[in-house]
Amino acid sequence: MAARSAETAVLAPSAANDRRVMPGPYGGMAAGSYAFEGDLRDLPADMPWHSHDLHQLEYAFEGVVLVETAVARYRLPPRQAVWIPAGLAHKSTFAQARTVSVFFEPSLVPDRAGRARVLPVEPVLREMMIYALRWRIGRTSSDPVADSYFETLAHLVSDGLRYELPFFLPTSTDPLVAAVMRHTDDHLDTVDLRQVCETVRVSERTLRRRFHASTGMTWRQYTLHSRILHAMTLLVDQEATIMSVATAVGFDSASAFSRAFQSYTGRTPTAFRQKRGASEVA
Repeated sequence: MAARSAETAVLAPSAANDRRVMPGPYGGMAAGSYAFEGDLRDLPADMPWHSHDLHQLEYAFEGVVLVETAVARYRLPPRQAVWIPAGLAHKSTFAQARTVSVFFEPSLVPDRAGRARVLPVEPVLREMMIYALRWRIGRTSSDPVADSYFETLAHLVSDGLRYELPFFLPTSTDPLVAAVMRHTDDHLDTVDLRQVCETVRVSERTLRRRFHASTGMTWRQYTLHSRILHAMTLLVDQEATIMSVATAVGFDSASAFSRAFQSYTGRTPTAFRQKRGASEVA
């Protein structure tokens, strides 16, 4: 399979802020699918900002998908899907990822919110996205079966948009806050506030004030969210113990990790892993 994502296909520059826009609909199609398999080594080091003329729902079978918009960063663990509405400027990066995307003409899935979201993927939606690979977005003709299928899938997606998952982190245009975020994300196993302040050369008081002003959350809240999101990607490895995952993201005990994880996701780490442990074929 070609290691080339839908996000990088046939990009044309737009007039504002060097954003990119994907022409569409592809071949006049109102909906279609696209499969991707590869990782960061197969893609440009600096993925361009761009937008689509079509809505996109991308589901990760394996690996990690990162989607960044102007206001948030979505770390998509395996067995989750990210919704990217038409016209939303974003950039995506992949790490050893296998994904399937379904694209919809905007009239098929009305979306007034206009923002990216992480959605729960129930078995019926997952299987329908897989089967949608029968009709690729680049095809030159459609048929009544395909049209009916994608209309049904669009109804399921519209319903799923009501059940957004809080699996994202904020972004910041403040250079200091952005540096704090990068250091925190890169050192989740050992990071503490004093260490961050020493690294970015700022007082704890200033960091707390500017971080909250920029993101609406405290640094400790951000760190906890980042730890849980990273843990979700690690838990898919069936050979990793709960304690090893807890330690990797900075928790001193499996019990403390389990409480924090369940509070954030609604499931224990074990239940989260079991739900995503079934084998899937794309």
